[in-house]
Amino acid sequence: MRFRAEIRNVSTLTKFTASLASIGHIAWVRLDDKDVRFTVIPEQGTQVWSVISPNTIFQDWTIQSAAPNNTINLEVPLAPLQRALRSAQNAVAANIRLTKKDNIPLLSLTITTMAMHSSQQPTSSLSDRDNHFSGNGRAPSTNGANDTSSAFREASVDFFGPKADREIVITQDIPIRVLAPATVEGLHEPRCREPDVHIVLPNLNQLKGISERYTKLGMTTSNPRTPRNNSGIAKGAKLELSANMHGCLRLSLKTDAMGISSLWTGLENPELDSTQLAEGEDGLANHPSTRMKELGDASGQGEEGWATVRIEGRDWGRVLSVGRLGGRVIACFCDEHALILYVFLPEEDEREGGGGESVLTYYINSYSV
Repeated sequence: MRFRAEIRNVSTLTKFTASLASIGHIAWVRLDDKDVRFTVIPEQGTQVWSVISPNTIFQDWTIQSAAPNNTINLEVPLAPLQRALRSAQNAVAANIRLTKKDNIPLLSLTITTMAMHSSQQPTSSLSDRDNHFSGNGRAPSTNGANDTSSAFREASVDFFGPKADREIVITQDIPIRVLAPATVEGLHEPRCREPDVHIVLPNLNQLKGISERYTKLGMTTSNPRTPRNNSGIAKGAKLELSANMHGCLRLSLKTDAMGISSLWTGLENPELDSTQLAEGEDGLANHPSTRMKELGDASGQGEEGWATVRIEGRDWGRVLSVGRLGGRVIACFCDEHALILYVFLPEEDEREGGGGESVLTYYINSYSV
């Protein structure tokens, strides 16, 4: 079993790993000839199933195993991986490989950096004496002193050298587990019904900022009987996220003490491709989102045509941290059931390397009223 690759874009991989680490502590990483898959399944909350084109994060990579398609399954702790990648931000080169030390499997990250080496040229004490008189009032003898001082300076430059870059190589080892195929064969993405509404989300950083403010309000203005932590702050403030098929998105907070909402209009509702549906054109005509187009309007002021999910505020804030990666995000709403986010990562340079599409899929269950 072998895996070795040069990391093509350390920044992208670091941001990607940080986004996953905010959801869970452990990732199931599946490597094969075609894809790099990261899956995070916490005990509760959002699941992440991602498919990354190798050319998005790697170059000059080699993979080999006895399994079909050279598949390798690993259990990787995300926090140590994130710390190791963060230390490589200013590296001139970074490589990652699967190895073993003392019979412990490791992901070994080798980082090459350039350090500036400089030394201050020492000053000869002879030149100091040239500028002062001796104690008997006569200038000291300078016979040969200037020649000696100049020779000393030239020798010191040769010894210490001018400013120069030197290469530093740092290796960081991340303990992992190699998973047998039987261990992961029962893991599958959640199955959801066809969505009622699909819409392109606005800027995630903006949405995250508003969501976090609503979450804080919800935790401080909730019902006194709501379970609270040791600091007296309510646990699990719930937000309502709604969308329609006319480009409207609404984020709401409703408590016993207050109600507040934010509305976005003019967003895009992507068209479905009938060739991707089991029943083709008939399937498109009878699709729930097609029926939802007949309800509501582009102003977002009516109550018809909305698909709504209720999500835990802090969990939602962690999901939105994926906004640091950029890219297009499509939200699919299964009314009162689930929210599925598809995050399409931008390619660094589609002309280089080709490769497939990189997509992160987030599955978020809706809470009941």
